[in-house]
Amino acid sequence: MSNIVKIFDTTLRDGEQSPGASMNTAEKLRLAVQLEKLGVDIIEAGFPAASDGDFDAVSQIAARLKVVEVAGLARANKHDIDAAWGAIKKASKPRIHTFIATSDIHLEYKLKLSREQVLREIKEAVTYAKSLTSNVEFSAEDGSRSDRDYLCKAFEAAIAAGATTVNLPDTVGYAIPSEFADLVKYVMTHTPNIHQAVLSVHCHNDLGLATANTLAALAAGARQAEVTINGIGERAGNTSLEEVVMALRTRSNFIPLTTNIKTEQIYPSSRLVSMITGILVQPNKAIVGANAFAHEAGIHQDGMLKNPMTYEIMQPETIGLSANKLVLGKHSGRHALREHLKDMGYELSDDELQTIFVKFKALADKKKHVMDEDLEALVTEGVLRTAETFVLEYLHVSSGTTVMPMASVKLAINGRSVKDAGYGNGPIDAAFNTIAKLTGTESELLRFTVSALTGGTDAQGEVTVRLKENGLVALGRGSDSDIITASALAYINGLNRLEYLKTHPSEKTLNP
Repeated sequence: MSNIVKIFDTTLRDGEQSPGASMNTAEKLRLAVQLEKLGVDIIEAGFPAASDGDFDAVSQIAARLKVVEVAGLARANKHDIDAAWGAIKKASKPRIHTFIATSDIHLEYKLKLSREQVLREIKEAVTYAKSLTSNVEFSAEDGSRSDRDYLCKAFEAAIAAGATTVNLPDTVGYAIPSEFADLVKYVMTHTPNIHQAVLSVHCHNDLGLATANTLAALAAGARQAEVTINGIGERAGNTSLEEVVMALRTRSNFIPLTTNIKTEQIYPSSRLVSMITGILVQPNKAIVGANAFAHEAGIHQDGMLKNPMTYEIMQPETIGLSANKLVLGKHSGRHALREHLKDMGYELSDDELQTIFVKFKALADKKKHVMDEDLEALVTEGVLRTAETFVLEYLHVSSGTTVMPMASVKLAINGRSVKDAGYGNGPIDAAFNTIAKLTGTESELLRFTVSALTGGTDAQGEVTVRLKENGLVALGRGSDSDIITASALAYINGLNRLEYLKTHPSEKTLNP
């Protein structure tokens, strides 16, 4: 048995199912390029049958990437499999990933099929997928709650029909590590043809055990881990790529397995996902959180000064963190900016570089030093933003202890300028009220979060908002050295994402 674990990244599919995390095609493509740079073995680029937008994004990713396998998700039916193949067929290494539920509760209430009928569905779906590509994965949705012997029969049927990977998902995050490891061992010993396929696991984090379950499964014999950057995904999320990879690297003495991940690309990948989705990484998040390598207690600091290994089991450089983050200033030229952005993984066209350069110079006039986080914000807002129905042209606010907060706003709506003014409980509320009046939005503000991109009093403020309208939820983000402007930009970005979702409906409930 190989000691190399395949990393199957589903940030673009299952990760996108996080409420409000929908990405446009340009954002997905940018993230896919970074995932290939990170060294993942397989990228699940999306669910092509879900929408025309998803099909187009998967198609572009498949055509762009040259090294990594590109998978398209499909339910166990001909329509979905045809859509998946149509989207990934230009990939250098295409994979069809088809699934159907195997637990009795899903069979009875969702599928309304018997066990025998599902086995036939598996055989027919995998056989058809195999006629299109030799690389076929089958997933038994809700596998951790399935009857063990029936689960083995399902895998046996899938492998006999041509599946080269069979996936055991803990779809609802129900498993306990020792229990899940035992299930993996049972599958390995009771599926007669399991040696003909790679056994994969896909764990959710509803009980906070996704990483633990995945590591237990790998130790028990699974050799593919299905993960997402930052652990994003439906409900409580998925298994975190960075946690699994760094646990295997740090504790190779306990679990002698390796991956092909270039760990120095972990932090840049984490930051990019956060920037694109607007989902902030909690400060105490393992590996990539802001506090992951911070030491405040006096005893800890004393130990760190004497020997970092006293309190640090990993070096921050191994995940791509550098102690020296000062990069560019107002005297830096276009060439220096291009080269630094290239080092960060951004390959920009001349037009895109010019857009970023103008924004960079404006920011450099406000800040003494422009840091990597600032540049990421500029690229995200200047190049990777959702197509904009609403654009902020002008904002003026007045506020204080003796005046009623008021905001004057000028927007371009589909290229046409409109302006108005309004009041609120504070300057941000006044700006939001005026923007809402101009756009005619009926959205509800569910969340408003402010953070600093970097340290220092001249740091850019980063604002994220979550908006809801007619069942659609979108995240918006904005950054600026003026927190009120950053708030207005975030609100407008969220409204633009809502407009995007209205024309690109998703079918998130269809995914395992």
